[in-house]
Amino acid sequence: MASVSAVRRFPVVADLTLVTAGAMTANVAGYLLQLLAGRWLGVSGYSEFASLLAVQLLCAVPALALQNVVARELVRGASVGALRGLQWRCAVIVAGVVAVLVPVVTNALNVGVWACAAALGAAPALVLLSGEQGVLQGGRQFRALGVVLGAAGMLRVAPALVVLAVGGGAALALCAAALGIAVAAVFARFVAGTPSARARTGTGEDAVVHAIGVLPVLRAAQVQAALMALSSTDLIVVRMVLDDADASRYALGTIAAKIAFWLPQAVGVVLYPRMAQPTHSARAIRSALAVLSGIGIVAVACAALAAPLAPLLAGHDYAPIQGLLWLFALHGAILAVLQGAMLSAIAVDRTALAALTWLGLAVEVTLMVSFARSIPTLITTVASVAAVTTLVVAIIVLRTADRDSGVPIRQSERLP
Repeated sequence: MASVSAVRRFPVVADLTLVTAGAMTANVAGYLLQLLAGRWLGVSGYSEFASLLAVQLLCAVPALALQNVVARELVRGASVGALRGLQWRCAVIVAGVVAVLVPVVTNALNVGVWACAAALGAAPALVLLSGEQGVLQGGRQFRALGVVLGAAGMLRVAPALVVLAVGGGAALALCAAALGIAVAAVFARFVAGTPSARARTGTGEDAVVHAIGVLPVLRAAQVQAALMALSSTDLIVVRMVLDDADASRYALGTIAAKIAFWLPQAVGVVLYPRMAQPTHSARAIRSALAVLSGIGIVAVACAALAAPLAPLLAGHDYAPIQGLLWLFALHGAILAVLQGAMLSAIAVDRTALAALTWLGLAVEVTLMVSFARSIPTLITTVASVAAVTTLVVAIIVLRTADRDSGVPIRQSERLP
């Protein structure tokens, strides 16, 4: 029996490794794009590019939520055809919202209308791409999912880098990136292809999928949106409170925050199943938060040690933020712990905790707009607000898990 369990574990480990490799490929490609864009666009042009990438990240929230819903409903028996219909409905809705947002964002951030349209225009393609990733995930095609994740990152970044390398500006680079995302969506559809025999067993109708899908997408989106907003809104606000040069320097510093935030994502993937079990939830949550904190400490130390390399890689215009990179990394590490805590809340179906993250975001924006007028003040403000928010959420999650772990297990629920 032990040998059988061990054999079954190997494919799971291989699938997880490939998915992680694909995600890391996409993340590294994204970091490279921001680093080279900061160098090629200079302090006068990078701020617009980075701010619109942050807006694009916020617009990806519906796509990420849709992926979760598609994967779950496919496992529950919905047909792939019906779920792909849901993808297209969501894409059309997102396209309509984008059309309304383009002039608003253009005026709010004082950016070019074509650059803004290119950044936001990628959102419907992101929805279709994420929907196909949900099909692969729900169909247990994890190796194919890893390929799609890595390819999507490369297809998004490579065209933008080519445009920037030949002297194109932010608008053309964002157009190229949007085109790459659209190509990635087509590629994902090709890879997903005809659903497997397991996936074809679904019997859901379009009306049923729509009834099941809309509200769960909204619930999943508000949790994801709260965290992504807290991790990205500072890039938008700096355009309003700093000059272009300092806003570009701040934007480059957030690369350290993004690395510290995305680096330990596999921790939640591995421990999530145990978080969902009441008798093991408290221990799993403590383990996740402890490991995330440990990785965060290492990330902060590495950022401090690597700080002298920043001007060499990005240009001497960014030397003023060299001594602050550890603080940017600390911000990302804190947000990684917050994500682990929120993931555990999702595991036990207590997504109302996202309200605390929204409250933290409101406090952060208020403080930034009212008082912060320099890079050190801004990053100290956002890191402090994130720390307080994370501490409160983590305490509530741990206390809830401790209480739930004391609930007796009914005889019918005991393992044989």
